[in-house]
Amino acid sequence: MDETLSLGRIAGVRIGLHWSVLVIISLVTVALAHGRFPAAHPGHSAFAYWALAVLTAVVFLVSLLAHELAHAVVARRNGVQVEGITLWMLGGAARLRDEAPSPAAEFRIAGVGPLTSLLAGAALGGIAVGLNALHTSGLVVEAVTWLAAINVLLAVFNALPAAPLDGGRLLRAYLWHRTGDRLRATRGATAAGRVLGWFMVLSGFADVLFAGDLAGLWPALIGWFLITAATAEARQAQIRGLLDGVPVGPVMTPDPVTVQATATLTDFLAEGPFGPYRHSAFPVLAADGSVVGLLTVRRVDATPAQARAHTTVHEVMRPLGEVVTATPEEPVLDLLPRLEESPTRRALVLDRGRLVGILTVADITRALAWPTTATRPGPDGPPEHRPELSKET
Repeated sequence: MDETLSLGRIAGVRIGLHWSVLVIISLVTVALAHGRFPAAHPGHSAFAYWALAVLTAVVFLVSLLAHELAHAVVARRNGVQVEGITLWMLGGAARLRDEAPSPAAEFRIAGVGPLTSLLAGAALGGIAVGLNALHTSGLVVEAVTWLAAINVLLAVFNALPAAPLDGGRLLRAYLWHRTGDRLRATRGATAAGRVLGWFMVLSGFADVLFAGDLAGLWPALIGWFLITAATAEARQAQIRGLLDGVPVGPVMTPDPVTVQATATLTDFLAEGPFGPYRHSAFPVLAADGSVVGLLTVRRVDATPAQARAHTTVHEVMRPLGEVVTATPEEPVLDLLPRLEESPTRRALVLDRGRLVGILTVADITRALAWPTTATRPGPDGPPEHRPELSKET
């Protein structure tokens, strides 16, 4: 889930908002201002209902952030790199770059989220009781009580043993500990996630069709998200299993077609789009043969046609400092997150500073799609047997 608006960093973790956060803020605000608050405490002004509803929705988002931030902090303490946190319509997502190193670490990282929400719910519940004892406005007590209840509900729901929920991570940690096989444990947790997702989808639509309750669309939406996320997680686990231990060297395209930095764009375009210039990106070499950047056809196309005759490749290329680089010995799994984040989705492979290849997401996809009887080379030894891809993938 890509962020739309960056909010800076908390404890070194980048925090962002997705545009769909506006949806959850709107839904919560309208439900409270038009429904719960007037029904429970009539007689207040519309401004009071709306102002308190907006404040309550914001505090709810803060509680979601606390939940995800707890995951991120514990993940870093267990040696897992955290890319950031993005809040979106259905809650939040802490983006972890690596897998947990052990079942115990997985258990700690997953369990701290529901625990944080449960503690927040308990604290807010205590505040609500205290405010009521002080004879604070019933409307304010109602808002704090709702926040307490929703945090407890969030903790309970996230603890369900189904991926990608936190409970699914706890289930995976348990299965991983019992079997010693992380991939098998992931399959079990994601299967549980799909089962829960389909149950929510079917029960939600049943409410709409047979009871006429449009609120059933909400669990159906969440269920569909669970199905999609669990399926994607299972696929990612399969990819990790297939690529585990595979270095960049055998997967990359060796000796890629290059272009000289001093060439004009007109000269470059005259060589394509057939023959060796059939690609969409080319490493750029200086006069001494060192690689200095990457030229993409998109950047050439963005240059006005009348300027291409006197514009050099060096002027429009993406400098080497902005390009993902790797070594032939680097594991593909370590490179994959950086590759997916890169605007060009390519990495230049360098051996002691010399260009030896280029790796794209398509190269990795092609390797994964190779017939299942193939073997995969290790970094030093003989080829290892390559696990079989299921027909579903």
